[in-house]
Amino acid sequence: MRAWTGCSFLLLMAIGAFAAVPQEETDLKFAFYSSAWGENTNDGLRLVAFNQTTDPVRLNSITFLDAIDGKAQTLIPLSLDVPAGGYADVEIAYIDLLEGDECIDRTLLENWRLVEISNYTLNPSVRNLIIENTDSFRIYQCVKTVFTDWTNLSTNARNLYEEWVLYHFETKRSL
Repeated sequence: MRAWTGCSFLLLMAIGAFAAVPQEETDLKFAFYSSAWGENTNDGLRLVAFNQTTDPVRLNSITFLDAIDGKAQTLIPLSLDVPAGGYADVEIAYIDLLEGDECIDRTLLENWRLVEISNYTLNPSVRNLIIENTDSFRIYQCVKTVFTDWTNLSTNARNLYEEWVLYHFETKRSL
């Protein structure tokens, strides 16, 4: 999935046509999860999306850019309909989203475990309460650039955003 394809070329053309602008805050939040990250299994990826708009939207695709050269891409076609003010999720085959980034490579070598990849920041105090005792582990994040392509289904307006995703890692604290 890491090779340049006709789809990759079309995505670059679309980026120019839609003038993707880096965003601090987008109306469509999403997170990827996979038990394969912690267990070395073949499990797929689960994507959960939250639509903060008042209209239904379709998440068309998310494209990860390689942090090393900024050119290689991993396109994830989705076509996921998300209701207004609501959530939707989809299971897809496993795609390696861990390649092409020095921060991710270094963090995985240091015995950190990837928990999720999302376009929002986790609140560490809330995350700790959900998972386990706040003194038992630490959180670390790496950043990568993605292009998020979604369509407002009420107006058919297409949105292409260049934004960051955060790779959220956890590790047990040595006592």
